[in-house]
Amino acid sequence: MAAGRGEFFRSLLEGLERKPAQPAPGGEKPGPGRGRPGPGREQPGPGGGKTVDKRRKRRPKAARSSVSSCPERRRQKNEAYFPKMRTLLSEENLMERLPSEILIKILSYLDASSLFCISHVSTLFHQLANDDVMWHKIYMSEFGSPTWKPKSADDAEPQGDAVEGEDRSTGHWRKMYFRKMAGQEMNKWRRELREISPYTGLPRQTEWVLRNLNVSWELTVCDCWGRENTLEQSRVYFFESSVIVRWSGGSFPEYHNIRNIQLHGVRKETLKSPGVRKPSWRSLILKLDMKCQHGRFLGKDRLMKLMHLSPGFMVGIWRGQSAVAFIMVSLHFHRLVEKSLLGSPVCPYSEPVDLPRVDNSDPEFGLHGYTLHFVLHNTGTEIMSGHFRQLSCCRVQIQRGLLELKVINRTNLSQHRSLSGNVKMPWKSEALEGSVESCCIITLTLLDEFQKPFWCLSSPIRVRNTKRKLSFDYGGEHFLMEYLSAEGQVKMKLVWLKEQKQFFLISLAVYIPVFKVNKHFSREY
Repeated sequence: MAAGRGEFFRSLLEGLERKPAQPAPGGEKPGPGRGRPGPGREQPGPGGGKTVDKRRKRRPKAARSSVSSCPERRRQKNEAYFPKMRTLLSEENLMERLPSEILIKILSYLDASSLFCISHVSTLFHQLANDDVMWHKIYMSEFGSPTWKPKSADDAEPQGDAVEGEDRSTGHWRKMYFRKMAGQEMNKWRRELREISPYTGLPRQTEWVLRNLNVSWELTVCDCWGRENTLEQSRVYFFESSVIVRWSGGSFPEYHNIRNIQLHGVRKETLKSPGVRKPSWRSLILKLDMKCQHGRFLGKDRLMKLMHLSPGFMVGIWRGQSAVAFIMVSLHFHRLVEKSLLGSPVCPYSEPVDLPRVDNSDPEFGLHGYTLHFVLHNTGTEIMSGHFRQLSCCRVQIQRGLLELKVINRTNLSQHRSLSGNVKMPWKSEALEGSVESCCIITLTLLDEFQKPFWCLSSPIRVRNTKRKLSFDYGGEHFLMEYLSAEGQVKMKLVWLKEQKQFFLISLAVYIPVFKVNKHFSREY
């Protein structure tokens, strides 16, 4: 019925739009100039006969225009009477004019990814590609149906879930399929992150998971004129609890023209065909606004000047110029896999809030039982590493809203440690390389008394000389290393031993804001 009605209307419209056939000579009806034979017409001869004008028979321009405009007026009249039919015939293609049953049958031969892509073609295909019956078959073929179990007498009665199952919204099985696929993919690498190292308090296989999932990091630099430049990583340096990523060789804007810097985690899937490129998912990790961020001087050598952008960026600038040679960032391993995969291109990954249980029997709960894993390193070597347990603080030691954890006491000579190697930061650009003295990377992991990460930090730090003598037990030059932020503070005191040509760490203290302790442990110190 529908097909026959459509053919009828189509033939009717074609007949209305068809131009009328030209009448035969002598069969024309007299027009407005009746009685006036025009040129090329038959004219009466002298003897009453007819003579034929042998000139070319041509219709006047006015007559041609009036005849040609007649079908146009008819067409406009037809469009007024048949607007819906005109739209269907002119705008819809052949596929969309097919019955829904045939289109669903055609779409049923597609796989899940192709079906998802075709759902963005048009509104019709979006509705058909979300068909629950089709996605239910895909779901069952991929994951199978649950194991059948005999129902008891209580289960024979209709339950609320059964009613809920009948009233599922459109696209239910499509959502279930992608949720299951995402869950399986996440469970693969989350299973590898379950094993925790007792030394660092972090998953052992973080580096292995990042490499196995082919995770990389991209840097997007935007200048003051809104132009963006996205760079792929040039080099990655993995350590026990952090990773350093470097970008060089790109067309960076000048340092004072940088408006913002964005860091994205990218997972690139390995494709069988090398020529085929598939878009990769980008997860925002950090975004720095240079209007609110003031770079801090780290150090310099003959060619390079290093600037620190909090929390962990280092920018290398050619001395005497404003040109950027490279950019590096130090990332802590704590939830780095989740941050690199589970965020969106414009919004970072949000860590779940997991508050520990409140211990009302212990009035000093939250003030003791801390564990610190502390590392000083650069891009090539580890300068110092230490693991310190049972760190605590009394209530009377809380000053200026900070809780002090003394890791290495200046008066206890047995706790003092030497630093292996010099404190310096090697750098490398496209063609040149060097090292900046008196700066390195500090990577800190503070665990609470449940051995859960409480404060994680990986950032550049600078060694600066102090004229004041920090200890009378050593006669060399004295230096300070300090890190300050809203999350906490770290203070180190060092002595340069001229004979051994190395630094000696004589004091290390970590300061935590009291409001952070109260929030984490649900206390009111």
